[in-house]
Amino acid sequence: MKQARSIPVMRAVIDAVIERLWQGDETEIRIPDICQATGVNYGSVYHHFGSREGVIDAAYDQLFRDLVSQDLARIEAVSGRAQNAAEYFELVRPLVDVLSGGEERRRRRAMRVRIISASLTRPHLAELIGETQAEFMAELTDLVRLGQRNGFLRPDVDAGGLATVLQATLFGRVIDDVSADPVEQATWEATVGTLLMAVINPAPSA
Repeated sequence: MKQARSIPVMRAVIDAVIERLWQGDETEIRIPDICQATGVNYGSVYHHFGSREGVIDAAYDQLFRDLVSQDLARIEAVSGRAQNAAEYFELVRPLVDVLSGGEERRRRRAMRVRIISASLTRPHLAELIGETQAEFMAELTDLVRLGQRNGFLRPDVDAGGLATVLQATLFGRVIDDVSADPVEQATWEATVGTLLMAVINPAPSA
């Protein structure tokens, strides 16, 4: 019972850290400030998370989980609404634009890169986000298989490989984000839309 009561309390700590991660660098995060903002006892924070880095790792993992879950929810919504290949085609095309374009998406991509970069030198964080990513990929692969069974997606392509290509395409624009001369948004949307539809979706017959 005591552990159950601590869950919302510790989530408050994580949420406070996430808010600060969006605002600036993790080196600026101080546990006393978090305690003051949340009203959580200093000792309780360290008892639950073990260290300052443990708090930040937990916040990074939750943030990573939130980001991929929100993307998955959008894809699930499309999969559930389509009744045929033509309708699926029409629903996926604008979804590609939404998931790849705009300043908010750029911020989300940058944050995911930041989390992955941090995990390269922090084994515990790498383990946490590795599990989250595996769960996300399993669910995305299941959605691809569903699309294949319904005749919306090409059945001759491995579902796991196709799920990976989908994610890499949508997430991969982070490389262009750092360019001094990035591809224009309209050009990006048209190119990705054409590639995705040609590779993963059979041409609608109607």
